[in-house]
Amino acid sequence: MRAAVPNAWFRPRGTLARDGCAVVVDDAIDGWTHTGLRVADVVAGAAVDLPAGDVERLVVPLAGSFDIDHDGAATSLAGRANVFSGPTDVLFLGAGTAATLRGSGRVAIAQARTTQARPAVHLGAGDIPVEIRGTGRDTRQVHDLGTPDVLDAAALIVCEVITPGGNWSSHPAHKHDEYVPGHESQLEEIYYFEAAPARHLSAPADVDAFGMFVTSSSPAGEIDTHATVRTGDVALVPYGYHGPAMAAPEYDLYYLNVMAGPGPERVWLISDDPGQAWVRDTWPGQEADPRLPFTAERADRR
Repeated sequence: MRAAVPNAWFRPRGTLARDGCAVVVDDAIDGWTHTGLRVADVVAGAAVDLPAGDVERLVVPLAGSFDIDHDGAATSLAGRANVFSGPTDVLFLGAGTAATLRGSGRVAIAQARTTQARPAVHLGAGDIPVEIRGTGRDTRQVHDLGTPDVLDAAALIVCEVITPGGNWSSHPAHKHDEYVPGHESQLEEIYYFEAAPARHLSAPADVDAFGMFVTSSSPAGEIDTHATVRTGDVALVPYGYHGPAMAAPEYDLYYLNVMAGPGPERVWLISDDPGQAWVRDTWPGQEADPRLPFTAERADRR
């Protein structure tokens, strides 16, 4: 296992393992308040229990299929082969809901603190908007799994991003660490990463797929992450400018974003790093990367 880096806000794979999960992010982490994440590798016959509490959750299959018992009901998630196979169906569970999950594969359970209960919602893969953002080498694919326009949650905001090999995302760097009505939200954010050989390449089975991720300080706080990121790594962003996320030319990069905060509105509003905001002006007139969108039909041996 790689040694942990001396940075409280970047956690390499394995350093957040707890309670049978590969990743557990919650308020046991000093300075972390509003969001949470569990990532579990589930084998057939095993169960993941989600106790009732003052949290709402979004169940996101990363690879495989799952069945969830909740509120006297049962919901099946068809899931997907892997995170590079396009969007998945998801299940939202409101605050105060207990659930038990079974299946086979890898699953992420995003959560946010709230006492405002909402009914459970199953969104099919076809209900998930797929956005192609940016142009040229800044093109990336975004799945709006649990954004305000898609899901009526109380606090939780969830999306996932695919950055094809050689491209940049979370670019230009931006922040959302202070509440400025109509301009900026105050949101914690979790980045959970996976990486794999670029789909057009034939790579060894034991390849060390990776990308890069950067955060920097803002008036809200000091933070400095310049990390090589691999499958299972987590970057926490309590404040500060974050981005870019960079996919090495030979590897595709995926990340799941989980956001929530103390503000009165459930909205994602950002302020670009003033030194990088000009990058957006270069996008008009360029073509989007033709490798996107990634779909199940175009997926290969992941």
